[in-house]
This record gives sequence, structure tokens and C-alpha cells, in this order.
Amino acid sequence: MATSEFKSWNSFDNFSRSVRFKTRFIHDRQVRDFLNAVKVSAERRVFELEEGKALWRAQVGYELKLRNEADYSYEEPVPYSVERMKPLPNSAQEGRVNPRGIACLYAASNKETAVAEARPWMGALVSVAQIGSTRKLRLVSCGEGHDSKLDFYFEEPDPKIREEVVWRAIGREFSKPVGPDIGAAEYAPTQVISEHFKMLGYDGVVYKSKLGSGVNFAFFDLNALEIYDVGLFPVKAVTIEVGDIENSYVVKRRKLKS
Repeated sequence: MATSEFKSWNSFDNFSRSVRFKTRFIHDRQVRDFLNAVKVSAERRVFELEEGKALWRAQVGYELKLRNEADYSYEEPVPYSVERMKPLPNSAQEGRVNPRGIACLYAASNKETAVAEARPWMGALVSVAQIGSTRKLRLVSCGEGHDSKLDFYFEEPDPKIREEVVWRAIGREFSKPVGPDIGAAEYAPTQVISEHFKMLGYDGVVYKSKLGSGVNFAFFDLNALEIYDVGLFPVKAVTIEVGDIENSYVVKRRKLKS
């Protein structure tokens, strides 16, 4: 019989290892129990996006449009077309929420976050669309724990704390930046959870961005949002902030001048 509670504070890590390294499409009892607990607890984490709410979507790149002046012609960079600003239904690239080939529309709560999530380089031209929802949408909020440290318990806490710990782990996983060279099925855990939400009838997922100040949205139905306008923006700067050292080693001790 499936359980409606998480069996352990470490349930997400166990689930993650299973879908990344053991079986991804046929789930064992442990994974089924985890997803059932996610189903029950997700009902307490519904985020409703009102109809017409303005969001932003960005893609690095542009199109060239031929311009004709008096005695010469030239090509001018213009934003991507409306069709290009939405993912192609049957040829989508792999993402945090969607597997390759299954389209999902990603957006952000503000323009800067949408551009940052597109991973542009300094000087790049980015096509940015303002979009809006065509109806009220019900999404699962996976924004808990995005900036929290790892939890650890020597003994199992009570079910309420286990639920909070697991959802913090889910939030960290959704917000975790992943490099362009994705290895070891890094997206598998969030993809499996997201498809579970999709099958349950939710419209998408909302989670905190690690690259911008806003939040990210992922929508399962491409037609749930419409594009209002598209602009072409230059990236003037890309900022990198280095955190505190976490580990190091000394190869050779030597006094160097800075």
C-alpha cells in the first residue's frame, strides 16, 4: 500500500540516485512511494497564476532583415519571430522540467532573470518577449530551500519536518544551475517530478532562479501563454561573484607578490 508521507528526511536523495543511476522509466516501490508523497504534499504548495499576468521569455540570438536605403542594402538584426520565441512542439531540447522532444515553455518573472537564464555572453544580442497567461493556471511551487544548506539528521524527525526537509531538497534541485555539458542525467530527478505533476493535471512548476532576482516558470501547455511583444536587447555586462573558499590544497609553498 502506497504511503502518503515521506519515509525519510533523505527521501529525495534516495529517489534522485534511483532515477539517475538505476531505472528511470519503470519505477520501483521506493520511487512510487516517494512520488505518492510528493502528490499528497504538492496539494499544499499550489501557486495560482492569474490570467493575463505578465512574464518574460528570452532566447540568445536574432534574425537578419534586409533593409533598403537610397543606393544600398544592408541586413539589420531584429528579434526572433513569434514562432521562434516559443519552443517547437516536437523537437525541444532537454531542460530542467522536460526531456528531449517534449516541449515545455520556460519564462521568468522579470526581464533580467529571463535573460540571465538564457546564459548570454557579454555583447550578445538577446530576443526577449513579454508574454501573458491566457487563463488562470495552477502550478506547483518548488521554491522552498533554494538558498538553504543541506539538512542532516542522525534520527528520523517527525513527518511534518521530514516533509519540509524533502521539499527544501526539491527546491534546491530545481534551482541548481547546471552547466551546458549535462552529465550523469542531472535533470532526471526534476524531469520525473515534473512529469508527475503534469499527469496530476497541474499546469506547470514555479521555482527560484539562482541566476537572477526573480522566479522561473515552466509551463506544460505551450498555448497557455501568448506573446505580446518582442524586443532585441544587447547584453552590456556579465557579472561573476566568487564565494568563500570551500576546499583547497597546497602544491608548493612559496611567497608570491600580488
